[in-house]
Amino acid sequence: MKTLKTEKPKVLILGIGNVLMGDEGIGVSVVNELEKTSLPAHVELLDGGVGSFLLLEPMQTAKKVILIDATIDGEKTGTVRRLRPRFSKDYPRTLTAHDIGLKDLLDTFYLLGDTPDVTLFAVSIPPLQDMTMQLSPELISIVPKIALMVIDEVKF
Repeated sequence: MKTLKTEKPKVLILGIGNVLMGDEGIGVSVVNELEKTSLPAHVELLDGGVGSFLLLEPMQTAKKVILIDATIDGEKTGTVRRLRPRFSKDYPRTLTAHDIGLKDLLDTFYLLGDTPDVTLFAVSIPPLQDMTMQLSPELISIVPKIALMVIDEVKF
C-alpha cells in the first residue's frame, strides 16, 4: 500500500544584510521580528548575513525561498518592492554591499537545475550609511509591516 506524503514543502525565509551598517541590515531585522511569531513547522527562518555560497544548500532544500534585502535604488527610504527575480539581471541594479555575492549565488542556484519559487522583498535605503547596529526610524517603523508581507507570501 502506498502512503501519501502529507508534509508541506519547505519554505525558507532568508534575511540578508550587514547589521553593522544600520539600514543595510533590514533583512536580518525582519527575520528577527518573524522569530517572535508562530510560523508553521514547514517554514524555516535564516539570518543570511551578507550572503555567500554557504546559503546554497538551505536554498536547494526549499520549495519556496523568500528573501528580504536592502537596495540602494533612489526610491524613498522604506519603499518595499515585491519582486519575482529569476536571474541576476532581474534584481534591482543595486542591492547593497553584497550586490555581486547574492546575484552570483542565485545564478549558480538556477544553473544547478531544480529551482524553487523565489520572491524578493527589496527595501529601499539611502546610499550613505553610518556604522551603527540600529535601523533608522523610518525602517524601524516598517519592520512589522514587512514581516506581515512575508507571512502572507508563505501561503502558497
